[in-house]
Amino acid sequence: MLCQHCQKNEATTHVKTVINGKTAEYRLCPECAHALGYDHMFPDLTADFGGILGSFLSAALPARSGATHCRLCGSTMNDIKKTGKVGCSECYDTFFSDLMPTIRSIHGNTEHIGKRPVIEYETSGDKQPEKDQADVGALRAELKKAIEEENFERAAELRDRIKEMEG
Repeated sequence: MLCQHCQKNEATTHVKTVINGKTAEYRLCPECAHALGYDHMFPDLTADFGGILGSFLSAALPARSGATHCRLCGSTMNDIKKTGKVGCSECYDTFFSDLMPTIRSIHGNTEHIGKRPVIEYETSGDKQPEKDQADVGALRAELKKAIEEENFERAAELRDRIKEMEG
């Protein structure tokens, strides 16, 4: 579709405005969108997560007098504080004592424990997924044996338990 302003270039920007309850829609090329001020609608609103983390790290981390460098990427703790980005995986080992308290305060923990921690399984009475799968396998084997022995009442019970466990 052609730009509705210049009628020359391909339209890549879709503008929709509502003024006094009346809706107007425009399709503009990049040049016209820029000229009309539609290329950057929210100049003060940017998603600079590195900057956000950097400001948090700057406030939370102590100033270091010695400039230790990461042996792999060459980053210093001051670089990490400025950018909010850790240079490489080796930086976690090099700056461990400085990073871990901040990471713990941000995330609440420094170790990934999965979607449902073991404690949650224990308190809810549920079994952990790995154990559930092993139990279902054992029940399927028992179901097969019950069918072979023509013990259909037992087979029906086992079938129901398997369905219940698989949810």
